[in-house]
Amino acid sequence: MIKAINKQVMHSYPGMVALVTVSHNGKENVMAVGWHSYISYNPPMYGVAIGRERHTYQLIKQAGSFAVNFLPFEKARFIQEAGVFSGSSTNKFEQGGVNFEKGIITNTPILKDAYIAYECEVFDSQTYGDHDWFVGNIVQFYQDQSKFQENGLPDFEKLSIPLYLGRSIYTCVDRNSSFVSHDVENRDK
Repeated sequence: MIKAINKQVMHSYPGMVALVTVSHNGKENVMAVGWHSYISYNPPMYGVAIGRERHTYQLIKQAGSFAVNFLPFEKARFIQEAGVFSGSSTNKFEQGGVNFEKGIITNTPILKDAYIAYECEVFDSQTYGDHDWFVGNIVQFYQDQSKFQENGLPDFEKLSIPLYLGRSIYTCVDRNSSFVSHDVENRDK
């Protein structure tokens, strides 16, 4: 039974971790973020929460753009490293052996191993507690179409999606996962 407790509990996992990339004045960086979300479908907008003490924070503020990348489970170690090491003292791309190409619109790094990526131009940023929420207009979409079915869902014979559990622990959704479809009739809300 659930009951009131006298301590803060942060529970938003398991969840997907996005890799935010940014480029400014010849400096490229990548950072893992656990707090991120689609904000709008039309126009397409995506948001990421970045702590103000992070190296990535200043780069995004200066560049006015960022990209959101999703990597397969095989790259979970790199995802973790991208969230632990600072780009101010470490070239995380070289350290993790991950390559990128420059984005078509913003010149922001798009990870070659990503199965989905969004190139974003900053639309707004707001401070909420110890993080700033950057909202970007998605100006270019990227997809490894070989990893998806015709209906748009992931092909789990070809893609394993990492889920972060907390405390540096990951699991994955893959062909061995259980899937249940709930065809529920649409009702007025």
